Amino acid sequence: MNIEEAFTSYERIRHRLPTATLRGSCKRLPNLDALADKMDVFLLDAFGVLNIGDTAIKGVPERVAGLQNAGKRMIIVSNVGGFPHADLMAKYKRLGYEFAPEDVITSRKAILQALHKAPPLKWGLMATESLGRGDIESFDISYLAEDATTYDQVEAFVLLGSADWNETRQALLEATLRENPRPVYVGNPDIVAPRESGFSVEPGHYAHRLADQTGVVLEFFGKPFDNIFELALSQIVNMDLARTVMVGDSLHTDILGGGAAGLKTALIAGYGFFSGHDVAGPIAASGIRPDYILERP
Repeated sequence: MNIEEAFTSYERIRHRLPTATLRGSCKRLPNLDALADKMDVFLLDAFGVLNIGDTAIKGVPERVAGLQNAGKRMIIVSNVGGFPHADLMAKYKRLGYEFAPEDVITSRKAILQALHKAPPLKWGLMATESLGRGDIESFDISYLAEDATTYDQVEAFVLLGSADWNETRQALLEATLRENPRPVYVGNPDIVAPRESGFSVEPGHYAHRLADQTGVVLEFFGKPFDNIFELALSQIVNMDLARTVMVGDSLHTDILGGGAAGLKTALIAGYGFFSGHDVAGPIAASGIRPDYILERP
């Protein structure tokens, strides 16, 4: 999927996303340091802001550390639903970042809150089995593969990671939900994510197809939906929304979600989703306007 296809895909499902109510001025600044005198709390997307795939963006670990040393609260807010929390902490450490465990807020954490509140159910899981059951050990979960019986026997579904997903599994999931509609929790609303070699297709892509094909109303956890922002903001004492900024590379997740939460927003223009492309056209077409446009994190 290329950038034009990804942008069109997000626009097509706008009816399922929060409404863009705040329209920023799109003030252009060079990087995160230019916001230091304006912001006390930085909510940082991961992919496209801290890293591209498994590679840290050059200079960003040092810039984040400098802001932390200056007393700024730096919190990751990421739609990385497929990885156990401990694995993510090890990854960010390896990339050169120092975050406290409570300052890494993910869509996985948001969906886990909902799963713990839900009645005991037998869940069918879209995820990469080799990553293990970290954080989800206590639930009755069966991985979804090519056996149709599993799809028919479970009572609800959780979509966390799509690296091993394929069209056969998607067809089985659509078929079982048409025959017997059941709850579907989506733990990563992203349609795509920027990687070293282009975009990867994420659970949100399959989730929206599922809704279109079956009519099932899905429950989304992660940006741009309010549950992940409520979880992140609950970590902050004496919060000032006017001095709290959501920084991300995606208009439809980071900027739309941050604005809907009442935060300032900053779009990364030179890395991630819009790398190598002008952001003015997509901003005008979508009507999603950040407060700031940063050339780099």
